[in-house]
Amino acid sequence: MRIDRTNVAALIPCYLEEKHIREVAARALAQLDTVLVVDDGSTDGTERAARAAGVEVIRHPVNQGKGAAIKTGLRELSARAGTEYALILDGDGQHLPEEIPNFLAAANATRAPLLVGTRMSDTRRMPFVRRTTNRFMSWQISRVCGQEVSDSQCGFRMVHRDLAPAMVAIATTKFDYETEMLVVASRRGVRIAAVPISTIYGDEVSKIHPVRDTLRFFAMMARFKREASAPKPSS
Repeated sequence: MRIDRTNVAALIPCYLEEKHIREVAARALAQLDTVLVVDDGSTDGTERAARAAGVEVIRHPVNQGKGAAIKTGLRELSARAGTEYALILDGDGQHLPEEIPNFLAAANATRAPLLVGTRMSDTRRMPFVRRTTNRFMSWQISRVCGQEVSDSQCGFRMVHRDLAPAMVAIATTKFDYETEMLVVASRRGVRIAAVPISTIYGDEVSKIHPVRDTLRFFAMMARFKREASAPKPSS
């Protein structure tokens, strides 16, 4: 089956993105026939702005975390006949919907169940702290995954419907969910394909808490190491 705009659905998790979501959703709709926005309990006009773009919207009554929003979307889209992949992108304009065809081409070329964008081929516009942190985290995650993931922090990614149930079953619901996706997929023997994308930084405000989420990352890495060293149950 050829992967194209008819069998790939965009999934846009967002929180407090009233300023950007209408444009991002409309531009995604120009690339794919189906666009689903999951508003994670925003208290501004995010839901209204998304609906004004003419796309589908699911709204969480309260904020649950980016991972929870992604899982809601994956659960919905993977249940639909004819949807082969869910393409996840952020609602703040950091990902270019016009680069969605790059993912479709890569899916057709590789048939990988999980494709992740990489900004590391051109990091000149990436802030120094983010670039350094991203490289360190990606190196750590690549070791855990047993395969290279050059940009583990990139949220622009595409998930095949057969992999979606495993992604939905992940317990994590916050920003570390996207890292856990990579580890869970790798432990299932899934090849992760890289898709070069642009490095975009505008007026978006990061919702990542530097101290709290860094501590959460190291706690997660410690858990991965414990799981990897745990004795396997005898058959």
